[in-house]
Amino acid sequence: MSDPSSRPVAPKRSRHLLDPADLHAHHQRSQGSMESLTRVQTWVISILAVSTILHLSVGAVFIAYFSDADRLDARIGANVIASLIGVLAVACGMLIHRRSPISPWLALGLLPGIVGAVLTFTRG
Repeated sequence: MSDPSSRPVAPKRSRHLLDPADLHAHHQRSQGSMESLTRVQTWVISILAVSTILHLSVGAVFIAYFSDADRLDARIGANVIASLIGVLAVACGMLIHRRSPISPWLALGLLPGIVGAVLTFTRG
């Protein structure tokens, strides 16, 4: 019998280097990495798009809040516009994720207009 300590030891390969004997497994790993990269890119672009559009909605709320108290039509109209823009922001996010924009999540888009109405009509 041979001594186990006398066997040649294969050099340990660094993890960041390719193993020519294991190229197929590396290809499968990189496919998974590409899929997760695409998923991350989708989330990033949807967050950017929705937050940018919501800024416009908040701007409409500011218009309503700082409108003259005797211009009730302008105050109501700006809050309605804020709600519509909020709904469009949510729909845009849904479309980026390739989901139907007709969803109960659209109700979340009404939030800027509702908050704006509460702020606008409860101020003294």
